[in-house]
Amino acid sequence: MSGHSKWHTIKHKKGAADAKRGKVFTRIIKELTVAARSGGGDAATNPRLRTIIADAKSVNMPADNIKKAIQRGTGELPGVNYEEITYEGYGPGGAALIIETMTDNKNRTVGELRHLLEKHNGNLGASNSVAWMFVKKGYVVVDKTPANEETLLNAVLDAGADDMRDDGDSWEIVSDPSAFETVKEAVKGLSIEPATAQVAMLPQNYVKLEGKEASQMVKLMSVLEDHDDVQHVWSNFDIEEKEIEASLT
Repeated sequence: MSGHSKWHTIKHKKGAADAKRGKVFTRIIKELTVAARSGGGDAATNPRLRTIIADAKSVNMPADNIKKAIQRGTGELPGVNYEEITYEGYGPGGAALIIETMTDNKNRTVGELRHLLEKHNGNLGASNSVAWMFVKKGYVVVDKTPANEETLLNAVLDAGADDMRDDGDSWEIVSDPSAFETVKEAVKGLSIEPATAQVAMLPQNYVKLEGKEASQMVKLMSVLEDHDDVQHVWSNFDIEEKEIEASLT
C-alpha cells in the first residue's frame, strides 16, 4: 500500500486530525470562499465550487454555512481575503513535502511552517525543489469489500480513469484531474462510498522511512495538518502501517 493511502486510511480509522469537525469545516469554508471568488458563486458553471460543495455536504456542513462562505467569496457578504500559497520542503529522512495553504497573512504562515518543520527535523525548500517528484491526479480509494473488481474496473474506465491498482485491502483509482468528478460519480453510481476521493499530488516514487525517522515524519504530518492555514499536505514517505499507528497513539 502506498504511503499516501496508508496515512489517510489509518487516520480515518483512528479518527485523527482530519476527522475533527472544526478543522474540516474551517478548511472547507476557506475553499468555498476562494473557489467562489475565483470562479463565481454558481456551482453549475464552477466545477471547483461544485466539488467543494459536495465535500461540505459529505461532512454534514449546514447549508447556511455553505451559502455564507460562497457569498463571502462573491463579495455579497464581507469576509477575509485568503491567498492560496503552496510551500515545498523536506521532512525526516529526506521525504519530500508539498504543503498547500490558504492564509490571510503569508508572513505569519511561512514563519510558523518553518518553525514546525525545523522542530521535527525538516526544512522548507525553494519553489519547485520537490514539486517535480509529484504529479496531479484524480485519486479515488475504494475498499475491496463492497466492490466487484470487474464491475468497478469497467465503470471507472468508461468514466475516464487511467488505471485501477490493487492496494491490499483497497483499490486505488487514478485519473486525469479533468475526469475526477466523472470517475467519482461512477463509483458512487455503484452504491459504493469512496474511502478517499480528491484531486491529489501523487508521488512518482517513495522514500522508505523506519524507526526514529518514521516516528518524526508521522508527528510532522500530524502537526502540519492541524495548522489552521494548511489545507492539504502531500508527501512521498513509505512507512509501515504498524509504525504509523504506533506514532499516532
